[in-house]
Amino acid sequence: MAVLLEHESQIFLDLFHQDGLVICARGLGIDRLLLRFLRLYCEPASLVLVLNTSPAEEEYFIDQLRSDGVVHLPRRVTNEITNNTRYEFYTQGGVIFATSRILVVDFLTDRIPANLITGILVYKAHRIIESCQEAFILRLYRQKNKQGFIKAFTDNAVAFNTGFCHVERVMRNLFVRKLYLWPRFHIAVNSFLEKHKPEVVEIHVSMTPAMLAIQTSILDILNACLRELKRYNPALEVEDLSLENAIGKPFDKTIRHYLDPLWHQLGAKTKSLVQDLKILRTLLLYLTQYDCVTFLNLLESLKASEKAFGENSGWLFLDSSTSMFVNARARVYRIADEKLNQKGKVSEKSDVKKENELKRELVLESNPKWEALREVLKEIENENKNSEDLGGPGQVLICASDDRACAQLREYIIAGAEAFLTRLYNKTFGKDEKAGEVWITDRKAIKSKGNSRPDTGPQAKKAKLMASSKQNKHKKQQDRTIIQMMGKTEEEKREELEVEDNKELSSSQESSIEETIPEDFPMNLPSDCYYGIFKNPLTIIHPLQGCSDPYALTRVLHEVEPRYVVLYDAELTFVRQLEIYKASRPGKPLRVYFLIYGGSTEEQRYLTALRKEKEAFEKLIREKASMVIPEEREGRDETNLDLVRDAKPASVSTDTRKAGGQEQKNVQQTVIVDMREFRSELPSLIHRRGIDIDPVTLEVGDYILTPDICVERKSISDLIGSLNNGRLYTQCISMSRYYKRPILLIEFDPNKSFSLIPRGSLHQEISSNDVTSKLTLLTLHFPKLRILWCPSPHATAELFEELKQNHPQPDAETAMAVTADSEILPESDKYNPGPQDFLLKMPGINAKNCRALMNHVKSIAELATLSKDELSKILGNAANATQLFEFIHLTYGEAVSKGKSKR
Repeated sequence: MAVLLEHESQIFLDLFHQDGLVICARGLGIDRLLLRFLRLYCEPASLVLVLNTSPAEEEYFIDQLRSDGVVHLPRRVTNEITNNTRYEFYTQGGVIFATSRILVVDFLTDRIPANLITGILVYKAHRIIESCQEAFILRLYRQKNKQGFIKAFTDNAVAFNTGFCHVERVMRNLFVRKLYLWPRFHIAVNSFLEKHKPEVVEIHVSMTPAMLAIQTSILDILNACLRELKRYNPALEVEDLSLENAIGKPFDKTIRHYLDPLWHQLGAKTKSLVQDLKILRTLLLYLTQYDCVTFLNLLESLKASEKAFGENSGWLFLDSSTSMFVNARARVYRIADEKLNQKGKVSEKSDVKKENELKRELVLESNPKWEALREVLKEIENENKNSEDLGGPGQVLICASDDRACAQLREYIIAGAEAFLTRLYNKTFGKDEKAGEVWITDRKAIKSKGNSRPDTGPQAKKAKLMASSKQNKHKKQQDRTIIQMMGKTEEEKREELEVEDNKELSSSQESSIEETIPEDFPMNLPSDCYYGIFKNPLTIIHPLQGCSDPYALTRVLHEVEPRYVVLYDAELTFVRQLEIYKASRPGKPLRVYFLIYGGSTEEQRYLTALRKEKEAFEKLIREKASMVIPEEREGRDETNLDLVRDAKPASVSTDTRKAGGQEQKNVQQTVIVDMREFRSELPSLIHRRGIDIDPVTLEVGDYILTPDICVERKSISDLIGSLNNGRLYTQCISMSRYYKRPILLIEFDPNKSFSLIPRGSLHQEISSNDVTSKLTLLTLHFPKLRILWCPSPHATAELFEELKQNHPQPDAETAMAVTADSEILPESDKYNPGPQDFLLKMPGINAKNCRALMNHVKSIAELATLSKDELSKILGNAANATQLFEFIHLTYGEAVSKGKSKR
């Protein structure tokens, strides 16, 4: 295992000696810290649980520990381990990764030896809010185990910026007293990393005039959309919704945070504005990330989809929008034989007519960053030629934002800008293959303007060959919807990467390519996460995001050990990771090339992320200074009120009228809960009210409160879904059949008001397809069914406690025995359910008189022999008796004539 750095050792020792919550800056190696703790406890003598890790993270930690030669590796608890063997599994000790649902059930059923647990490590601790499963596990753990430790880690300081005293609430849920803050500007971190600085070459690439014009246009439109949004919804006049934040990544979450509570009340205009903001932010990303053809393709598809849907979002009619289209097209082609002023008009038209299409002359503007990247690679190559004193040529790692950007860079480096863009153009706007070929021959004759690299003979041939072979491979895709454009299917991505996926070019970039030697990299990395270009020196392109394994880049960094890292796209976490990487290998050279568009939204996005994290840490430092933490916070004795399981207020005095104030005998209340319900927060809140929970797998109902009361819990969306697909009907049949008091509990969020009928569908006539109609029919059909509306899980827990008062406790065995097919009725096995249902369908019989009739009559055959007088005596109502008697005895002819005489 890599030796911990100075500041990391200090964090480790602080946390080791006293439990607490560590908040680190992004990229400062919170995973290295957790790994060190895992390494410490990987032995049978201790039992340590790790909460809040994803399967990919668990895989990474286990791999790292395996490579360090740890004998007792961490184990995972999954559904595959049966209930009866689980206790043994835990008692074998070591580190255990388990999902929160399994752990909650195991704590409640004592399948886990709580008193033997050495401690709990909590990863991504910023997510521990009061009602989540992890907080429930920590509470159960602290109630049963007062000695064990709780250590929590997170690197997301910005998450603590929302809400009032967020960090204090999280610490309360974690039962920790200490807060350790380690920002990047911490004196220990800063002074240590300053000593081991990598050599950084910042290259501020200037955008082309057309790109700058497009960026200005998009920002204008974004600003206009934000102003419009605030005009329609004055509640959104907040500083969070500024233009600076609109270009940042977390903006989608921010706007959802403000609009979610009133989403159903918003008009179509506001909703389309929110959608427009999303599209405009995608355009901004595409502008700096990808090439001119991809950007134009997205723009044209937006225009086409607007036509198809026949509704325009307004921004397409702004002047800025027109200038954006003109500039985007000018980057790809210009219309030949037309004067400039006419060209403007032609491009402004939404459709370029076919005769003009033939006159297109391709411009295909190269991406400025590509040129900068080529210069950087040339410089690295020249240095590698004279690198004997450094021990041979250095490896190169190029980092771009995602798969698509990586694929484009790879093809650009191998084939050159012209060939790549031509292939892309022919594939995207496939009608103009002839124009593309003409263009290549023209360009060979005319010298390159320096906008793209002049091709040497064999390379040009190779490029043409590749472009044509790609055309054949790809079907022409002219019409693509926005959705297809924004999220390419995996297959297509793979196809794009097929260029020369398993062949590395043995020669360096500038020499002519004579042959390709198929040679594999000596690396055991997942195939989807890196694209190799050159074998000697090893050059690898890797995406910063979008890998299935969150640690893919970290693995590559430590396995390849590059001497040169080219950051094609800036990402804060990885920049910090490189600092740590350099510091952990003192004496070994590392040069980082930082490519960024000067004065672009990309640069602004990076700086905003930096500023936000700094502000978040400053706020946390202020909060820490004024935080008051009670002595009993850790819950190691009985004085912590968070561990008390009782909802009764302290002011309740003993009632002296009950036999001289004697203490009444209290029966421990129990609720039977279905296993699947542990995804919700309700079981945690019920348990907190002092009610025991019995987790079992139920077929009928979600909660059994008493032997008679069965509850089916639905959220609003569940309710609408199960009313529409008929599932709720069958659930109500089962509940009504086996329990005296079936209850349908509908939970809604008071902050998010809802309506069962959308505003637009309020008609004069009530339709039978409306949700309200279906709910009414349900109540008519099941007279025993009670509907409870609860504004929150807290209210539900309180309601459950009140419903249980003075009632016997339910039995888990009986509840489990009730299935949808069981014939025996728990309430009484007197009646056969089939004929009972048939009887209720007959006219004149309802839920009230049905019992009386069944008590007097043994079978339907006997019912047919009764006279009208006998029926009216049993049913207690002459009208009902007449209805039933006529239904049984009236012939078809008599019924028809009776109907006519009524008319």
